[in-house]
Amino acid sequence: MIQGSTTGLKGSQIKALERLAQRRIPANEVITPELARTLTEYSRELRRQIGLIIDRAGEVKYVILGDDREIVIPDLSDFGLGRSGLRGLRCVHTHLKGEALSQDDLNDLALLRLDMMVCLAVGTDGLPGAVRYAHLAPPGPDGQIHLLQSVSSVYAWELDFTAFVRALDTELERARGETVDLGDSREKAILLSVSQAPRQEAEAAMDELAELARTANVVVLDRIMQRAAKLNPRTLMGEGKLREVVISALHKGATLLVFDQDLSPVQVRTITALTDLKVIDRSQLILDIFARRAHTLDGKVQVELAQLKYLLPRLSGKGTAMSRLMGGIGGRGPGETKLETDRRRIRDRITRLEKQLASLGKGRLQRRQKRIRAGVPIVSIVGYTNAGKSTLLNALTQSEVFTENLLFATLDTSTRRLRFPQEREVIITDTVGFIRDLPKSLLGAFKATLEEMVDAHLLLHVVDLSNPRFEEQIRAVDRILADLDLQDIPRLLVFNKIDLVPQEEIEPMCRRFDALAVSARQRQTFDELMREMEERCWGEDLRGD
Repeated sequence: MIQGSTTGLKGSQIKALERLAQRRIPANEVITPELARTLTEYSRELRRQIGLIIDRAGEVKYVILGDDREIVIPDLSDFGLGRSGLRGLRCVHTHLKGEALSQDDLNDLALLRLDMMVCLAVGTDGLPGAVRYAHLAPPGPDGQIHLLQSVSSVYAWELDFTAFVRALDTELERARGETVDLGDSREKAILLSVSQAPRQEAEAAMDELAELARTANVVVLDRIMQRAAKLNPRTLMGEGKLREVVISALHKGATLLVFDQDLSPVQVRTITALTDLKVIDRSQLILDIFARRAHTLDGKVQVELAQLKYLLPRLSGKGTAMSRLMGGIGGRGPGETKLETDRRRIRDRITRLEKQLASLGKGRLQRRQKRIRAGVPIVSIVGYTNAGKSTLLNALTQSEVFTENLLFATLDTSTRRLRFPQEREVIITDTVGFIRDLPKSLLGAFKATLEEMVDAHLLLHVVDLSNPRFEEQIRAVDRILADLDLQDIPRLLVFNKIDLVPQEEIEPMCRRFDALAVSARQRQTFDELMREMEERCWGEDLRGD
């Protein structure tokens, strides 16, 4: 199989190149002197670089025809990476002017995880000259991840390739094992932030991204932050810096790049084109967490709807397979491409999900109206994710809503009754946690669930006082409530986790923010909260009594 343009070549020349794909190299040799001479002679005749992609069995997988300056290696994603991180392929190509390995050659070596990159100098007589080659190695003290070597001639090159690559596999696997547990099947990620925000704000965002990754059961190998005067519209960060990041990620055994910033469809495609790593952004990570956490029919429908709306503009032709999401819905019309079919299926599925969501909404509306007619006050617990809302609900109502020290541990709305003295009771609901810059697709999809707050008589805004950035979290929740047109509902600020805060700081903070202090794990701290809730719900009746 010839990769590259054959325009201008004679039929005999094309057939000669095709015959190269039928050559076999002994497993213990990088390339035979005879094949090297054939390559350099063809290269001199055509005045173009010629390359071979060869596997460890010595089989030629691709013949690449370049121009006088470079070859372009085809997509190698069908060849998987081994435990050492190598692909089991080597590239041998010619250099017409006898120049050394270029930076592009070294980038290809690292990005494509090749066993070896070899260039053969083409002599003026067409015979092979000096051989220069490079292979990957564990990062040295200077940060170098490859070793460059040369020999005067292919005829003088004495290298047992089988023994060499076995030793290289062992060394790279050992180095990767020191970085990450190779037996751990979880995704391993590099977190990236390219921001123009102040450093402290960017660091806070990165901390939150790391917590989201932990919640999604992703192992974080490294965090890279870059402050940019101007964002690159194609790759967010500069392409040179991105290549460095990708090379580092591959060397550490990463399988995933996670950007804190939302990526456009063009950026996702461009960045993905540089590597075989999966590339996602913060919104997609949150969607993945929501998909794990949704248990009710309402939640599952809303999550799938949000996922499809997020996916639709990012759908591209390469590697697209919608069978998992679509379940074979619809049929392909005459003349349609796979991409067009996938898009049509997604739009059809979105329409059906929206109708299903509307139907479920009618059921919720009837239940809400029934509660309103019963005249029972409704209290909704809101707040930043992982502020302790579900723990507080459990403690107040002695129930067992799922709780865990994770972001978005509970996704589906939970409703319980809370009984007060004098036979009074309220309906108290726990809603999905909020987060900074909640993705628009999620905010729209979860309006159906969040509408439970529309009829609330009181919003308990629970805040994790032990979080050093609790003030930013308060502002983020206030913004989301305003986006949902809920800013006019009476609100009570509740500082939670006071058992994790120095006692002398609690009272000044409560005075400053006009808040009540509780620890959801200590029921004895609830007295003032219960009195205030009772006053807010039945104030006039209490005073009349």
